[in-house]
Amino acid sequence: MASFSMDCSPSFCVPGLWNPFIIFRSRSSRRRLHSLGLAAMPEKRPFERLPADVSPINYSLCLKPDLLDFTFEGKLEAAAQVRQATNQIVMNCADIDIITASYAPEGDEEIHATGFNYQNEDEKVTLSFPSTLQTGTGTLKIDFVGELNDKMKGFYRSKYTTPSGEVRYAAVTQFEATDARRAFPCWDEPAIKATFDISLVVPKDRVALSNMNVIDRKPYPDDENLVEVKFARTPVMSTYLVAFVVGEYDFVETRSKDGVCVRVYTPVGKAEQGKFALEVAAKTLPFYKDYFNVPYPLPKIDLIAIADFAAGAMENWGLVTYRETALLIDPKNSCSSSRQWVALVVGHELAHQWFGNLVTMEWWTHLWLNEGFASWIEYLCVDHCFPEYDIWTQFVSADYTRAQELDALDNSHPIEVSVGHPSEVDEIFDAISYSKGASVIRMLHDYIGDKDFKKGMNMYLTKFQQKNAATEDLWESLENASGKPIAAVMNTWTKQMGFPLIYVEAEQVEDDRLLRLSQKKFCAGGSYVGEDCPQWMVPITISTSEDPNQAKLKILMDKPEMNVVLKNVKPDQWVKLNLGTVGFYRTQYSSAMLESLLPGIRDLSLPPVDRLGLQNDLFSLARAGIISTVEVLKVMEAFVNEPNYTVWSDLSCNLGILSTLLSHTDFYEEIQEFVKDVFSPIGERLGWDPKPGEGHLDALLRGLVLGKLGKAGHKATLEEARRRFKDHVEGKQILSADLRSPVYLTVLKHGDGTTLDIMLKLHKQADMQEEKNRIERVLGATLLPDLIQKVLTFALSEEVRPQDTVSVIGGVAGGSKHGRKAAWKFIKDNWEELYNRYQGGFLISRLIKLSVEGFAVDKMAGEVKAFFESHPAPSAERTIQQCCENILLNAAWLKRDAESIHQYLLQRKASPPTV
Repeated sequence: MASFSMDCSPSFCVPGLWNPFIIFRSRSSRRRLHSLGLAAMPEKRPFERLPADVSPINYSLCLKPDLLDFTFEGKLEAAAQVRQATNQIVMNCADIDIITASYAPEGDEEIHATGFNYQNEDEKVTLSFPSTLQTGTGTLKIDFVGELNDKMKGFYRSKYTTPSGEVRYAAVTQFEATDARRAFPCWDEPAIKATFDISLVVPKDRVALSNMNVIDRKPYPDDENLVEVKFARTPVMSTYLVAFVVGEYDFVETRSKDGVCVRVYTPVGKAEQGKFALEVAAKTLPFYKDYFNVPYPLPKIDLIAIADFAAGAMENWGLVTYRETALLIDPKNSCSSSRQWVALVVGHELAHQWFGNLVTMEWWTHLWLNEGFASWIEYLCVDHCFPEYDIWTQFVSADYTRAQELDALDNSHPIEVSVGHPSEVDEIFDAISYSKGASVIRMLHDYIGDKDFKKGMNMYLTKFQQKNAATEDLWESLENASGKPIAAVMNTWTKQMGFPLIYVEAEQVEDDRLLRLSQKKFCAGGSYVGEDCPQWMVPITISTSEDPNQAKLKILMDKPEMNVVLKNVKPDQWVKLNLGTVGFYRTQYSSAMLESLLPGIRDLSLPPVDRLGLQNDLFSLARAGIISTVEVLKVMEAFVNEPNYTVWSDLSCNLGILSTLLSHTDFYEEIQEFVKDVFSPIGERLGWDPKPGEGHLDALLRGLVLGKLGKAGHKATLEEARRRFKDHVEGKQILSADLRSPVYLTVLKHGDGTTLDIMLKLHKQADMQEEKNRIERVLGATLLPDLIQKVLTFALSEEVRPQDTVSVIGGVAGGSKHGRKAAWKFIKDNWEELYNRYQGGFLISRLIKLSVEGFAVDKMAGEVKAFFESHPAPSAERTIQQCCENILLNAAWLKRDAESIHQYLLQRKASPPTV
């Protein structure tokens, strides 16, 4: 499943919306965490997995959805194996009414169930039989009815508008993690695999799709307006990967070079918008086949855009479902960041067809293996398809640093989390499972080398195909392929939370450089204060200015302290740890080592990803109180010659975080002046219009820089944005897609009620979901209190799709100090409606995170905690803990550094630096 939080334009960073994991800490804040009761997760709910006495071999399932009454009828005939004699069958079942149930042992008479005992809290049903079911095979028959809900999970309804303007509904599915049980009674655990024969009874003018190809389509005897569509039998698979869709769609199709039929299904009339994803998918399937050396096992793969969809996408085997914005590209109206996002999400979901679908995690504890792996290899795939994207540098900003921000918290969690009750599963669809998982796999790939990594992956997929596996099984395969101590190394990264800070100092000894390294846990509040400090086995690479792109030495740091000798390093050469920012650790250099590295930022002799990593480490050390924030501001000024989009993107996000923090002071305008000083030179170099020979990254950089300058109130940028916006609205000169977000943001931030009304009108007129989302995300930039209220009311209106309400409210919270207070009040006032809408899924966690973690006053942590004690959100418990911790850390950072930052900014104003 593609993380919903990826579904945000990286073209410019709005604090609290585009960079949702904001963390800071001081030692005193840890004491306040405990006083607020925030430092430990609550007791886990008791939970038992399904009994193993009866298990399915095959599900023969027929569903008949009613697209007007929003109900469905179902008939299940499951070939089952009774492994141990019993008089009851326990299955998963939620929001379904069973009408009749029976079991017929092979060659024997049918036994009718005499009772259905629903355990609603555990989402189980126990079918009781009047006599004992003996060991052997038989057929379990169940007739049932259910509701096509509006919660974006299970078998649900999705609203769309036809080209003629009529509102209709499709019936679609989202089963991961534990929602197949809302569509049919089943053994809804990833390790209980079976084959599926699916039939759908649907209106004859609708498209019906499932995991496999259609093998029969015939009139339905009881109603001439319906047809029964039968699909081929699936391979052995888990319930969470089953899917079906009934609706109105167009499609484009091709065949991959391996002969697999690939289709992209789009809303009616928008087939053209599926062509980019089709091209990516057709390149991606053969890439994975070659990389894994295992063929794609199904005859077809469909990719389909769903109007109402909670996640980014879902990897259902052979029928991958997507948000419209994660699949559809309009050549004229889609921006560069949207193309890149679609390429990454397609790469992510198709990787799952092997890693997750063919070989599946044994239990949700190993979810990270699915998601972390797909989140890593999607970049490998996009780098293969689009080398011009420089995507691995973007990985560091998008995934690696984001994971480190979250993982420095006391309320983080290990990559591997023991999961029991279904309500706990949604909590681990977070930056640890996805982004830290991807980052440690990237580090592992670098440690092993590509050749042995591929060999180990093939061994793993071949050994466990159509079966289930645990993390240890992958380590064993990679260990056998590489001969390296993979399990010993990786257990230090997956079974304990956090990551190390490597402190390094150097001494010149004749012609050699002696490095003294030490490791300790990096904490968002500075020093680790526990009894036994955790240790990691850290693959460390060291480079020098002699060849900045090559490792001079690679070592495995497996103890708290180490001395390393670098041979033949001249006194004037710099030395840098963590080449390529691949190792999952932060580095603190001695002041002399850091001084020698800084010219490499200004003269660009440090590679881009190393410039990014150095700046990001320093910023995090400042947030943690280990160094002064002023020192980082001085380093940021050295980036005046920086040409790289991703380096600017990371710098922009960090300045955004600082701006959000300083919005709690009376010198917010001074930090905006600093932003303008840093970004003006690159803004002038780029200008507003593309130049001949520019590419994808130039377009991303221009959008980022103009958005940053416009938001900060840069006079020339603001005037030009207003001029171009006026021409756009009047139809004289339509804005290019890459300029729309920065222009919209700029005019709204510095606009009035008329500007907001024009923007809402553009939203209503927009035919493309990408454009609607683009507008929704910037509405929160408006500063006037009555307009902020208007935007919040709009967020819950029919004009905004349910999954997008979150980004509108989050945008308000990230837009201004007043917006943050207004968004929090709005959430409290509308909590019942919001919680009911998202039913405890991961969108509720995202909403809470975006809305509250920009606060920087101690008492707000207590207020947030108290509200959620009286308004429980079980699937967001960990998120709430993290947010409260972040608020205390923000407050500590502000108290610690606000005055020195203010003095520095005043000093700069008095004597501006020469660049």
